[in-house]
Parts: sequence; C-alpha cells; structure tokens
Amino acid sequence: MHVQVVLFDGFDPLDVIAPYEVLYAGGAASAGAVSVELVSAEGPREVPSGAGSLTLRATAALDPERAGVILVPGAAGRLGEPGEVPGQGAGEGTWQPDEFISVILGRAAATGLPALVKAAMEHPEVTVATVCGGSLVLAMAGLLEGRHATTHHTGLDALGASGAHAVSARVVDDGDLVTGAGVTSGLDLGLYLLEREVGPRIAHAVEELFAHERRGIVWRDRGLAPAGL
Repeated sequence: MHVQVVLFDGFDPLDVIAPYEVLYAGGAASAGAVSVELVSAEGPREVPSGAGSLTLRATAALDPERAGVILVPGAAGRLGEPGEVPGQGAGEGTWQPDEFISVILGRAAATGLPALVKAAMEHPEVTVATVCGGSLVLAMAGLLEGRHATTHHTGLDALGASGAHAVSARVVDDGDLVTGAGVTSGLDLGLYLLEREVGPRIAHAVEELFAHERRGIVWRDRGLAPAGL
C-alpha cells in the first residue's frame, strides 16, 4: 500500500504528521508493505503550514493514477465565527499567517487539488482518506455528495449542507472513502488503514509502539439502524 499525504498552504501539521508516522511505522513493521510520501498538487515544493513558521517539503506531485491511498489533511488557523460558511471570504493570493481555517480550506478547494482527487476517486484502486477539515475541502468541490463522511465537530453542519451524510464518529469507512474527525483522529485513521489494508497484527504492533489506543468504533453503513436512542 502506497500512501500519498497531501500538503497545501496552511495545512494542519498534526493532520499530516500523525498519520504519516503511523503509516511509516507500519511500513517498517510489515517489511515494506506500506510506503508513504508527502506530495502537493503543484509538485515538489516547500509548503507552509498554518501553525507558525513550520514548513514541510512535498517531494513529489500528487499522482491520482497511483494505486493506494491519497490522504488530505485539514487546515490550522483561527476558527470562524458561529455560522460562518467554510470558504466564505476566501480570496485570491497565497496563505497568510493567522487566517481563518474556513478561508484556508476554501483556498485549497480553489486550487488544482480537488480535480486531482476527483480523478483519484474514479480510479478503482485508489482509496481517498481525509483528516479533520480535509473532508470539507472535498465537500466544497462537490466530491462528497451522497457519501458518508466525518470532520471536526465544528464542521459537521457544513459537511451535511454540502450534500454529504455527516456522521459524528471518530473514523467513518465508506468504502473507497475513509474520513477522520478532529485533529488527533489522524492517529486512529492511520491505524485503521493499516488494519484494513495490511492486517490487524501490523496495526496492533504500531498501536503498541505509539502507546496509543484507538477510540470509538469505526462507523460503517451496515447492520441494523439504531432505534429509540
């Protein structure tokens, strides 16, 4: 399993590093069955995060035709005012320090990233994963209509307004779309991808290495629907 972790201007570092480290450790534990790299829609470049001066380097261009997983993170910045629509007020230009998360996500949705992810979602051998606001980037581009997904709890209403079925769960598995909720859910998402793709023994070994126990149940649209709760 090869994983392309996407960087865009203003990304949240923990959304990237948490699953990256989990998946990288999974590669070591599985003797190379998992590989992971940092990419961007624009190709190799230094990409500023939304957290101070921290910058990471994308070493390749996002390839929507490469089998495996494409993982889109959320953004780091200021939370919008109550009722603010993600993407509202997103203007031209590049990322600026201390921006609203909604503006950063909206700007990412206006780049070439959604078109590449759309192409990936049409590829039968690609799974798209998101952490936190990453699902909102795809939702703004109309890519999650009718799909079950989650995001940070402050963005669930906006996710539902996009036409997605918003689920308040730590990790949601909708087949070739796997989404994580708030920022630290990147750890749980990474471990779940290891379990799903290379097996529970590898996932368990990495879970023990990181001294992190996954929280909650991975939500899937199957089984009896709850009643009277």
